[in-house]
Parts: sequence; structure tokens; C-alpha cells
Amino acid sequence: MTPLLAAYPGLREFGVRGGNHLAFPSLVHPGLETLVVESGGLGAEVVRGIAGSELPALERIELWLGTDEYGGDSSPADLAPLLSGEGFPALRSLGLCNSVIEDLLAAAVASAPVVARLDRLDLSMGVLTDEGAAALLDGQPLTHLRELDLEHHYLSEAMAERLTAALAPHGVRVVLDDPQEPEDDGDGDVWRYVSTGE
Repeated sequence: MTPLLAAYPGLREFGVRGGNHLAFPSLVHPGLETLVVESGGLGAEVVRGIAGSELPALERIELWLGTDEYGGDSSPADLAPLLSGEGFPALRSLGLCNSVIEDLLAAAVASAPVVARLDRLDLSMGVLTDEGAAALLDGQPLTHLRELDLEHHYLSEAMAERLTAALAPHGVRVVLDDPQEPEDDGDGDVWRYVSTGE
């Protein structure tokens, strides 16, 4: 994707859907304000490339990280430069979505420096459970957010109520639509699914 972005230095919004054979080495782009990558599985190399880019005008980023079954083998460590916020001084909306490691992402976000300047945090479409939600509540304050989007989640009713009680009085819109139930295969294994796989 980088040759395309390099060819259009005045481009303000860019989106791509699909992760197969996607390559996104780190780049510098002075004008890009929105970047959305929708995938059922985003490779770690792609995630590192995006996170390592210098996008000084970027206000919104949304990455659908997916599952390892479709190539989504990234970890929170691959997102470290993005979570530090150093190459993204204008970022106001962060989406780490559709991920099988949503609990780990929530824990990473809970202490990420970039969060302090966000007005929207999106951890939707994934397999967020009470563990990840508890990490969010136990981490840095989120009361400055305008919106916390957790749509398509695996939270208990009690945890959903805790989140709302902690944030809604501060004016945070907590999106908890589309609650999911884990599936038991009868052999003791419990399955949780992201919103978009293939």
C-alpha cells in the first residue's frame, strides 16, 4: 500500500479491505487523517509497518486484527509505537477491532500513553471478556473519552453495568450492543468468535 500512499501526498482518507498478501511497510505521510484496514486476519508484519509509520496528521485509525486462522498473528507488542503515540500526535480515535486477542489489547490500552488524548476508543467486534474490561477499569482514567465502543462483546451483565456506572456519569457514551454468548462444543472447550472472519 505504501507506493499508493506515497503517490498521493495530499490524500486525507485511506481504507483497505482484506489481509491476504497485504504489505504495508512503514512510511511517512504528512496529510493522511484517516486510515482504516478491515481484515479477518492482519499479519504482524503489516501491523508493525503501520504502527511504525509517521503520520503526523492522522486523527483516526481503525485496524481489524482478526484471528490467526486468517493470518492475524499480531500481538500488542507489534502495536507499541502506535500505543506510545509518538508518530501520531494528532490521533483522537483509536480502533483495535475484530480481534481474538481483544483482552490483551484492552490490557495494553489501559496503560498506553496515547489514550490520554483520545476522544474515542473502539475495541468492538472482538472477543472482549470480563478480563479485558476489568483491565480497562483498573487502568488509566477513561472518563475523558466521548465514546467507548465495545459492540459485539462477551461481557457479563454485571461487568457491562460496572463499565456504564463508571463512565456514563462522566458523559462517556459506552456502546455495549450485540452481546455474545460463548459456545460450548460439549468436550469442555469454549469458543468465542470475532464479528468478521472470512
